[in-house]
Amino acid sequence: MSFVNPDNLIAVALVINRSRDGPTFVFHYPAAVLPVGDDADHPGDAADCEDMLLEKLSRPLFRDAVDRSPSNSKHSHARRHNHDEHTMSESGTQTVPWESVAGFPTRDLAGILTPARPYHKKLFQLSLDPLLCVSYPIHVPESGKWKKAKKSKAGRALSAMDDDAPATSRAPSIAISAASAPTDSDGLTEKDKDKANDKEKDKDKDKDKKDEDEEKRSSMTMFNLVFILRPKKDQTRELVDALYSNIAKKVNKAFKYSQQHSDFVWKESKKILATKDRAREDKKRMSDLWKELREQSSLAASVQDIYEAISQNRIATLHLDTAAGVLSPSVQIPAPFYVADLPPDEAKRARGLWLTTANAFLTQDALEEPGFLDRNFGLLLMEDEKKIVTELQLQADGDPSALPMVEFVRLSKPTMSFYQVGQSNILSLSQVRKFAQHFIFWRRAIAIPPLHARDTYIVSPNCDLTRLPEASAEWQNAFPLAPPLPNFLSDMSVCPRPYKTFCPSKVHRPLYLRMLAWLMRGGWVTQLCTFAYVVVWPEIIYQVDYEMEAEELEGPTPSTSPRSAGAESSVSPMTSSAAATAAALARPHNEHPRIPDDEDEDDVDDEDKIGAVLSPTSTSSALSASLAHAAESKARQASITSTAPSDSTTAASISLPSTSGAVPIPSTTERAAEAARLERIAQRVSREAADKAAAHARKAVPEATAHPSTNCSPHLAGIAPHIILDAKKTTGQESRYLAAIALRLRDDRVRQAWGSMCRYFDGHCALERVALQEEMKRKEAWMLLTAMSEYLICTRHW
Repeated sequence: MSFVNPDNLIAVALVINRSRDGPTFVFHYPAAVLPVGDDADHPGDAADCEDMLLEKLSRPLFRDAVDRSPSNSKHSHARRHNHDEHTMSESGTQTVPWESVAGFPTRDLAGILTPARPYHKKLFQLSLDPLLCVSYPIHVPESGKWKKAKKSKAGRALSAMDDDAPATSRAPSIAISAASAPTDSDGLTEKDKDKANDKEKDKDKDKDKKDEDEEKRSSMTMFNLVFILRPKKDQTRELVDALYSNIAKKVNKAFKYSQQHSDFVWKESKKILATKDRAREDKKRMSDLWKELREQSSLAASVQDIYEAISQNRIATLHLDTAAGVLSPSVQIPAPFYVADLPPDEAKRARGLWLTTANAFLTQDALEEPGFLDRNFGLLLMEDEKKIVTELQLQADGDPSALPMVEFVRLSKPTMSFYQVGQSNILSLSQVRKFAQHFIFWRRAIAIPPLHARDTYIVSPNCDLTRLPEASAEWQNAFPLAPPLPNFLSDMSVCPRPYKTFCPSKVHRPLYLRMLAWLMRGGWVTQLCTFAYVVVWPEIIYQVDYEMEAEELEGPTPSTSPRSAGAESSVSPMTSSAAATAAALARPHNEHPRIPDDEDEDDVDDEDKIGAVLSPTSTSSALSASLAHAAESKARQASITSTAPSDSTTAASISLPSTSGAVPIPSTTERAAEAARLERIAQRVSREAADKAAAHARKAVPEATAHPSTNCSPHLAGIAPHIILDAKKTTGQESRYLAAIALRLRDDRVRQAWGSMCRYFDGHCALERVALQEEMKRKEAWMLLTAMSEYLICTRHW
């Protein structure tokens, strides 16, 4: 798990591009961003040292010619240690502190951080090893203007009528009323006055157009808020994804909205650049300049807010003072409120988080299932309920949704699921989801499985014991009559047991549930859950294998009347192929062969057909048919041989005329050899089938016992139990195992529930939540699970 912090988030910078002046580096925060190699707090490993060496070697490529000179080395050293002052080289060149970021000149950074239009609203990622720049560039629309000009109704009607007219004819005309022109005593006629006024108007119009063109040429065509990172190599992808999707994309979209509606980004950028130019002339200290910029420009202040909030893993709330009003978008990287595994020793930030797999094991199927989250999760407030209600009541006058949210806070208890809260007549289920999402986004609550006194809770292995003294005082203030926190945690560290056993009596149970919510809120305890897989015992494995072998030996039922109507559909393909092959062998040599149709498998070899007939899956009926046809073929061959002419030349001359596509007629010797080969193969297959039948007959007949897990019969020796990893996705043999188990369940109600319960036996679904999901009482759910326990193998963890 990677966290954004000042070590891996180096700076946030704003870059714009102007049509005339080109890329410009507008503002960055923090003010003094030293070169990475000068950071003494990052010794790093060998690979990092190598990267820093390469960075130092490549640094002159980004330096000025003055910076490369040996005489200026002392000034470079001074800049690294005092990045707030202006310096002058011996040649008289002024070095401005804010014109260098992380050792790179800002004009060079502005050029490489200005991507082309194809990167518009896409991930732009640039590596300046060991730094990484991530952004979401925004370009001006194809029209060249950030916003569309508003048209009056008459203008829209005129535009609609004159769409086909040329551009010059659609230019607006200026009409001057003669009656409104002032009288003059110089003798000019009204016509001359109108001409003079027209000239003056045209002059003013040309001047306005010139100013507009000048502004258009120098205006902004692209802006890009860039995040400069220094991630660890194994956390690069995770950190980039988190910053891009949650921060860079959303903030740039907010800036785009402000720019389109009030030209906010461009106006603020002009203000910042003008202030920096004056500060350059006055040689103002960088710290004073940055303070002035944050006070004068809400854009500069928003860049600072983004860096400080995101680097400290807080919510960044921006205040954009636009001409259309103040906009206050909020962005954040969702703070992790749980971990599924114990974090490594160096991940100190994860210490103290809630340890659970309730969220990590959520599958896409579960998320898409209606009502799954509503039934399996409730809301746990991270602050005192009274404090949150008071804050909401103060906002009730200006926010109409404040009062329903107050009711939501009062109704939502950590012992109730969202579905149970939505069953009240006060709030609908959609309102419950909406308010829960609101509180979770603002980190005022987290979603947890509803707390229950019959569940088992243990001291979390991820709890932060360094906070124990401080937490003990808070515990004593919250629950004065409760045992001290160290003693209570010590009692929960013994053999796990249901939480209700810690309560002195049933009257104290509500108080102890509030104590449990307090412990969950601080990550002191976690729930110990039960997960199950289906185990198939050797007795059931032997039974299923025995039944499958018997079915294979029996084979499909042969047709009683092969020659009757519909016989082709009842006879198996193997039997039909065998009959066709035998009929071809038994055909008289003087009979005209049938030319196969295009739909027949005439490309298939006779060898392949025969092999298919006599495959191991052939049935005994198919073998009998082959033998019968072979015998009939031999008899016909004998009769043909006895009546055939004795002269070999005459016999050789008896043949059919050669036709295109005709099948050659095998000779008598070939037919006899083929029949003999078929007979030998059939005899071998018949012997194998007989051996299998005899071996099957010698096996012990399966017998269902009351407890298959304890059956140690000799015929089960060598058969290992089989574990089904996901009982809701079984196919083939595993599905037969589940069916055999269902037949062995003695109680009808348990047998009927077996099919629906199997979807929870995947090692990911906690059995403690079956009652919530199935909408049944906990006692009833555990009764069913207990009746199935012989066929379940269970494990327990958080």
